Amino acid sequence: MRQLGATAESIVVVDVLSFTTAVDIATSSGAAIIPHAFGDEGAASYAEEQNAVLAGSRNDEGLSLSPSSLTRIDPGTRLVLPSPNGAELSILAQSICPTVVAACLRNATAVTKGVGSKETIAVIAAGERWDDGSLRPAIEDLLGAGAVIASTPEKSRSPEAQMAASAFLAAESHLGETLRESMSGRELINRGFAADVELAADLNASTTFPLMIEGAFSSQ
Repeated sequence: MRQLGATAESIVVVDVLSFTTAVDIATSSGAAIIPHAFGDEGAASYAEEQNAVLAGSRNDEGLSLSPSSLTRIDPGTRLVLPSPNGAELSILAQSICPTVVAACLRNATAVTKGVGSKETIAVIAAGERWDDGSLRPAIEDLLGAGAVIASTPEKSRSPEAQMAASAFLAAESHLGETLRESMSGRELINRGFAADVELAADLNASTTFPLMIEGAFSSQ
């Protein structure tokens, strides 16, 4: 993020399972998502300052990082959504670049259209973490980034971007199966969140994209 974002006109954050998928679903319904650092004890106070509600635990019945919980969010809701990967990257991105977009498989084409006028776009695949806190590459984020990149002009892509686009095109016909069988997908399914994986795999289900304005993502 720091390396590429400093030279970019827009940053696209991709965290398919689950932050940016959650953001897409909520903002498509007319809500606003305010990213927040994960595990911060001051999150409740921050939500109050922002005239927002704080997302609960994924295992609770209310609004949470689970995308399926956000299918019933009310329009106009302002939700503070902590996440250890996508949310923290989004906060960092806004300190680097004026244009920050949340992308996933659901809104890949809409994101590309939305930032298409920008000459330099940094697409950041969030990845995951192992139990010891070290970075764990995540295929779902590679594919989400690739889905965005695949509809940009090929001549403008870096070799890394081209590789992500090629990975997406190779998996496009079986995205659902790929996400279900991925490490992150299997983890969610085993925890009882199979519906979240299915929602995440719904390619181009959205026609809008979430743009971060003054600390909050809203639909454009």
